[in-house]
Amino acid sequence: MENRERLDRLIPALPGWYAEHRRELPWRADREPYHVWLSEIMLQQTRVEAVKGYYARFLAAVPDIPALAAADPELLHKLWEGLGYYSRVRNLQKAAQVIMTEHGGVFPHSYAAVRALPGVGDYTAGAVCSICFDLPTPAVDGNVLRVLTRLEADGRCVDLPAVKQALRAELAARYPERGAGLLTQALMELGATVCLPNGTPRCEACPAAPFCAAREAGAWQRYPVRGEKRPRRTERLTVFVFDCGGALALRKRKASGLLAGLWEFPNVPGWLEAQQALDQAADWGLRPRALVKQLERSHIFTHVQWQMRCFYISCGEEAEAFVWADPQALETGYALPTAFRMFREA
Repeated sequence: MENRERLDRLIPALPGWYAEHRRELPWRADREPYHVWLSEIMLQQTRVEAVKGYYARFLAAVPDIPALAAADPELLHKLWEGLGYYSRVRNLQKAAQVIMTEHGGVFPHSYAAVRALPGVGDYTAGAVCSICFDLPTPAVDGNVLRVLTRLEADGRCVDLPAVKQALRAELAARYPERGAGLLTQALMELGATVCLPNGTPRCEACPAAPFCAAREAGAWQRYPVRGEKRPRRTERLTVFVFDCGGALALRKRKASGLLAGLWEFPNVPGWLEAQQALDQAADWGLRPRALVKQLERSHIFTHVQWQMRCFYISCGEEAEAFVWADPQALETGYALPTAFRMFREA
């Protein structure tokens, strides 16, 4: 069977399958562009179950685009705390400000205008425009790429922009005049719940099972084909949790780079030994009293892994180099990324 015939058979089968098997998710309750856009940004690199609570809390605090544009960045970071990839929320606010200044506060309705917003790529623009405005703009993410390449036993490397563009064009040419958003969500759902990224796909539940080329060949493991990943570099850090009368020392990271603009526990490159850690505390003017405990943890980012040694030190003086936060303030007012929050929780 020709590849295009497989796709031509799958597309009309999806609406009925989706109507029966779709998950009830909070961002599917309406087609409000702000809601769909927010959910799509949150779902990047993040599991659905993890996003549900964040989505509800974010909307409760920042209910619409004007509120997002005017929000205190510290509040946005706190609402995003633990989701990771914090540039996403910074770009959300930048995009909201563009919508307020250039679009009169109304979410733009054209693909080009949506694609031009800060932090919005081809996938997000396609998702929002098809789901909210029923435009024939496919949203091709990892889930959809997996479905399409397995359906067609397509051995092209999906990391290549030209291949993604070709697959997007194949889909766009087949999008219906009505129901574009339904098709977009059905393809996403099929990849997320049936044509699974990890583990054996649930072929028995798939509407494409009778004509899927990878299934016919018993070769679903081969697809999609990915390029070779660059090895992740490793960095060592020594982290300090300084306690002075119940207040903990914090400082803000630089405005650019990894975890830009977020709060952190003081740290230095490399691993120090216990006495070196106490000496460093003294150099910062903290009058260290006791080394309470030491922990070692690791945290993985996309391209780097931090191996962290943390010293918990009680101190006799609050050095001016740091901000000092009691447990309540730390819980409600300062956004600590996961790499540092795990030491607070310990």
